[in-house]
Amino acid sequence: QVQLVESGGGLVQPGGSLTLSCVASGFTFSRYAMSWYRQAPGKERELVAAMYSGDGSTSYANSVKGRFTISRDNAKNTVYLQMNSLKPEDTAVYYCKAQRGIAYWGQGTQVTVSS
Repeated sequence: QVQLVESGGGLVQPGGSLTLSCVASGFTFSRYAMSWYRQAPGKERELVAAMYSGDGSTSYANSVKGRFTISRDNAKNTVYLQMNSLKPEDTAVYYCKAQRGIAYWGQGTQVTVSS
């Protein structure tokens, strides 16, 4: 049974930091591209960051470049999203996605940036 379980969300003040984690099970994690998406109320889900399985290359949305970092630990079947210098516009539900042809999604974790 495939599972992606996100954690680490919460309430943080502007300028603060959070690290999201996504633990995967039920598939060969190291062979899958892993990414983080987010969806704010009334908006479409958008790609935040991705890390590919081959060379480990990464890509980021322009809005988070220089502030967010995606990483993975294949031994722990876990992908992370380090988020620094958070802004109110980063407020959203953050989702983990695994893809190798077929895509699997986690249930999401809420991140709220507010003073």
